[in-house]
Amino acid sequence: MPNQKPTSLFNNKAAGERLSWMRDPNIRPYVFVRPENRIQKPGSQHPGLDWFPHQVLYKNPLEMDEVKFADRILGLETKAFGPSGMAMPRWVFYDCAIVPGFVAGFAQRTNSLSPAVRLALGVDDENVNDDDWTPLSLFIIIPTMSLGGEWVAHNLCSVNSLLAKEEQFYGIGFLSKAFGLWYANVRTCCGMTQWTSPAVRLHAHYGDFEVLTAFTPVHSYSRTLTYRVNVDVSHWASFFDKQSKESSFLTRYKPAGFEVNPTDEESLISFQRRLERREGPYFLHGNETLAKALTDPLTIYSRK
Repeated sequence: MPNQKPTSLFNNKAAGERLSWMRDPNIRPYVFVRPENRIQKPGSQHPGLDWFPHQVLYKNPLEMDEVKFADRILGLETKAFGPSGMAMPRWVFYDCAIVPGFVAGFAQRTNSLSPAVRLALGVDDENVNDDDWTPLSLFIIIPTMSLGGEWVAHNLCSVNSLLAKEEQFYGIGFLSKAFGLWYANVRTCCGMTQWTSPAVRLHAHYGDFEVLTAFTPVHSYSRTLTYRVNVDVSHWASFFDKQSKESSFLTRYKPAGFEVNPTDEESLISFQRRLERREGPYFLHGNETLAKALTDPLTIYSRK
């Protein structure tokens, strides 16, 4: 059943220890949102979720004094996506993200940042007070014209991509998107990612992962897939349990009789043609994306 209460995030001892940063009072979830876009009853569509113990930090992008926080969001985004040529222009950030939607994620008091994080983010402010915050992650989400209330996951990244493994905030990327979906009461989310990106493993765990496009030449990167997820918080904890034997997916879906090879353009195009012929809908199994290498062929599933 969708929207069942999920297994507590901290029930898994190993995961709970690695997620200790979430209990740090110097780290809080934030929402960078103009007042008109603030959600009236955050989390009301996904009750029982106790993953975010700290008060939400609200920042208003229409106030000039918040430009430092905006600069730090954009700086993080540029460091994460600049090498791939997909950094977001500043005007796109404002026109296409801030005005219609919002940015969510986790932020840390600047005066409590570790030297490694300061170096990675280029933060050189030494004399700051407790009210100065630095974003550690960002998730941009935008409402669409869909009558069903669908939202678009536009962008997601974190400082982890800039840190050595021992300095990383375990699971912060997954949790940043989870927080945004929870906060905005999102029931249906679509988004875009590249087939061989590690983000495929992450996005496939917020609910049943339907593939809308397998090859997308209208995008700057044709080997982009477009997906839709009906948000189901009962899926979320399994992302942190790599030994999970979750099988409810297989009670509802069956192999469609073919695979897709993420590194083979002809395979992607063939899959795309199936979608265009309305042979689907087709889905990926989240647990399979975790179990396989990013370049391995993936089983495609259809409804039973």
